Amino acid sequence: MDPVWHTALTPLSFLGRSADVFADKTAVVYGERRSTYAEFAAEVQQVAKGLRGSGIEPGDRVAYLLPNVPEMLVAHFAVPLAGAVLVAINTRLSTEEIRYILDHSGSKLLVVDAALYPAVAPIASELKTVEEIITVIDPANPGDGVGSGVRYDDLLARGSGEEGPLPWAVEDEDATISINYTSGTTGRPKGVQYSHRGAYLNSYGEIIHSGHTFDSVYLWTLPMFHCNGWCTGWAVTAVGGTHVCLREVRADVIWRLIEEEGVTHLNGAPTVVTTVVRAKEAKQLDRPLVITTAGAPPSPTTIMSAERLGFRIVHVYGLTETYGPYSVNQYQRAWDDLDPEERAKRQARQGVGMVCAERLRVVDENMDDVPADGTTMGEIVMRGNNVMKGYFEDPEGTAKAFAGGWFHSGDLGVMHPDGYVELRDRAKDIVISGGENISTVEVEQAIMSHPSVLEVAVVGVPDEKFGERPKAFVVLAEGQTATEDEIIEHVKSRIARYKAPKAVEFVTELPKTSTGKVQKFELREKEWQGEASRIRG
Repeated sequence: MDPVWHTALTPLSFLGRSADVFADKTAVVYGERRSTYAEFAAEVQQVAKGLRGSGIEPGDRVAYLLPNVPEMLVAHFAVPLAGAVLVAINTRLSTEEIRYILDHSGSKLLVVDAALYPAVAPIASELKTVEEIITVIDPANPGDGVGSGVRYDDLLARGSGEEGPLPWAVEDEDATISINYTSGTTGRPKGVQYSHRGAYLNSYGEIIHSGHTFDSVYLWTLPMFHCNGWCTGWAVTAVGGTHVCLREVRADVIWRLIEEEGVTHLNGAPTVVTTVVRAKEAKQLDRPLVITTAGAPPSPTTIMSAERLGFRIVHVYGLTETYGPYSVNQYQRAWDDLDPEERAKRQARQGVGMVCAERLRVVDENMDDVPADGTTMGEIVMRGNNVMKGYFEDPEGTAKAFAGGWFHSGDLGVMHPDGYVELRDRAKDIVISGGENISTVEVEQAIMSHPSVLEVAVVGVPDEKFGERPKAFVVLAEGQTATEDEIIEHVKSRIARYKAPKAVEFVTELPKTSTGKVQKFELREKEWQGEASRIRG
């Protein structure tokens, strides 16, 4: 029996508290819609009861295919409040990818946005375990308004038959709260299991390192389906902040909401940061606004551009398997005295473990720590409260991921003498040219320092002499020009000449995931067609 001082940790308790403490404070904003914390909690209770009234039992999986609308935020509390497990599905997936996730997770019920229903319609009657599909019709984008025929209002109505509030508590903090599926670029996506305890603790990490308070106005530029929005939905709720929902990421809308709603925080990949700071609507801020960024190493150029407008960059690092952010580039006051470029280079590192996590390690093939010299590369590994429980229905994949007792990230990095880790590349992205390892991240950062460049991705391409060489795919900023030779010479002036790209291809856009992460595997596949490929995903 647990001692009387023990209470199982769960982020459900955050909403229970805020509904009491901040009952009349605005919790959720979406266009003209406004909900107080009391109203937010009441809807969560009603949906949870509606799920139970729909036959959902403890441990059942409930899938949601929604953009960043209020109903998706509600799901992060309502589904676990009903005792079930939330499966938030990437809104950009194909019909067959959605089918796989629904079948693999064994989801019993699916809630889908009406505008996204066409992706589900071809398989609606063929799903192995889904017993019912419920449609949410968003007036901002109602689609054809048809959907499954069963409406979200029907779900709410089913919650009217159960008396009294459900408790904002769980018996087992190690129970699964959600399953998040990886991108699956190297095979079938894996179902990453989060626990109530891990989600609770990671939420505190977000509060502390992003500086959230009851004055926070958080703009949902990061998809809620991605690592449960890095646990930020739970975190902002914990402090009684305001959620500003955003159906799609558009620079003009973001800047309008920054002004109209008084946004204080937003999250996103470096490409989202670039979208915001390079927008024609961009202007000098008259108050602090925190951008927490991860998903790829931000270039020092991007960091400097954002800070010149008044943004404060919080650089974090992690994976789906680590609840999103696991480490943070903890700012040091001594950096205030550095010149802006050197300071930005320090801020571009992945840093140290968050307060809720264990330290980051960089290890060799024998699991020994590499020298902290800022040069010797190894694999970044993690463990602790903010690492997944394991892959759903995949014991072999779980055992492989945790070989040696630590989670293997697949990312290569170096340890600096100050104890800060710097990501050099994904293991699959390193370019091995004539026996030399070339970090594509290093090359990309050199190219990004060119004033005409908006975005860049570097991959290895075939080379008769060296096996492979770097090639850059460059998106130029609006109204800017540059030549291939100019870009290559610029790189040679910044880093070792042998690391410069073999070629530069100017493109209008880069292939990206829904979170703004560049999909390098698509670029590699095109370049290695017909070759003895060493494409690594």
